[in-house]
Amino acid sequence: MLHKTRSMIITIAMAVCLIAGTAFAGNAPSIKIGSVGWTGVTIKTEIAVAILNSLGYEAENLTMSVPITYMALSKGDVDFFLGNWMPSMANIAGKHFKEGSVIQYTKNMTGAKYTLAVPSYCIDMGLKDFKDIVKFGDQLEWKIYGIEAGNDGNMIIQNMIDRDMFGLGKFKLVASSEMAMLAQASSFSKRNKPIVFLGWAPHSMNERIDMSYLTGSTSETFGSDNGTATVWTNTRKGFEKDMPNVAVFLKNFTFPVSMVNQIMVTLYAQKGLSPSEAGLAWLKQHPDTYRGWLNNVTTVDGKPGVTAFEAALGNIKP
Repeated sequence: MLHKTRSMIITIAMAVCLIAGTAFAGNAPSIKIGSVGWTGVTIKTEIAVAILNSLGYEAENLTMSVPITYMALSKGDVDFFLGNWMPSMANIAGKHFKEGSVIQYTKNMTGAKYTLAVPSYCIDMGLKDFKDIVKFGDQLEWKIYGIEAGNDGNMIIQNMIDRDMFGLGKFKLVASSEMAMLAQASSFSKRNKPIVFLGWAPHSMNERIDMSYLTGSTSETFGSDNGTATVWTNTRKGFEKDMPNVAVFLKNFTFPVSMVNQIMVTLYAQKGLSPSEAGLAWLKQHPDTYRGWLNNVTTVDGKPGVTAFEAALGNIKP
């Protein structure tokens, strides 16, 4: 059964690539999508690439840091970005929104989470709130684990340390990658060792680690609602006017938290699976989702978009 599912996923990906490469050869408007190295944003971006390519565009996923993404958007070098987590990104994105070079176009996910987290046994130990972290300084080795350098979450943590908020002045931010941070959290969890790390949902970490989010965040940190976040689609200035058909797609292109969680679980359960393959396999089983995304969306030459995308999947047997 696993082999059959794997074969189906690979065939889906090949079908999408085939249509993208042949259906509109020589007449494909270019779309550059900014992305960051977070699994959830990567999944959304790769799905967008597959769909837009099937419509006759030449879409490309460009992975970069959060600050560079906003610089590229503001200069028009990138067309859109699907990972604007708010309010935590306000310190990076806000100035671009204010000057009008980047448009906070539409919400693509509500009810997300982004704040400091701990393994759940830390809650039983009394590490429940931001103000509790300092009490466990020695056990935590005065470290808080973040992700890649320049990330907005890291900047919030570093700001808390620099300003000695919650008594965190002695702590050190450990910047690494998403995967390295989660490997550290998993390792500590197996030994019941306290650790504070940057956590978010949707993400399969919530399934793979028995974890809890700390209370006590403020408007100056991860937001006053304990890290509850809204994820926005951002576009470069003028994108809606330049590409109205894609703009309609972006308005439709929304994600329930549960959907991305399910795709991530599949992604990590099957070794060697790519985010694109995992996302396309999920869509194959949930056609109402992509049909909603493609409502009133056409191909480059004006044909129904949903028909073009389904052509990429139609020869796949469940």
